[in-house]
Amino acid sequence: MSNVVIVENKDDFQNEVINNEVPVLVDFWAEWCGPCKQIGPILEEISNEMSEVVIAKHNIDNEPNTPTKYGVRGIPT
Repeated sequence: MSNVVIVENKDDFQNEVINNEVPVLVDFWAEWCGPCKQIGPILEEISNEMSEVVIAKHNIDNEPNTPTKYGVRGIPT
């Protein structure tokens, strides 16, 4: 079962990432980013194999303030 969640805004990020009780791997990505698209299927596979880890995907184009807040300066991160 996939453990991938989409975090679309700062409230989602707070709830799904910061306040989560299990480890979360956050994928900061964008639709136009080729390497981001390459990493996507790998992260999906990880989420299927490691149910104890949540994969959170945050599209930086939809909400650029969250990545900036956490020091993300490039993608994929």
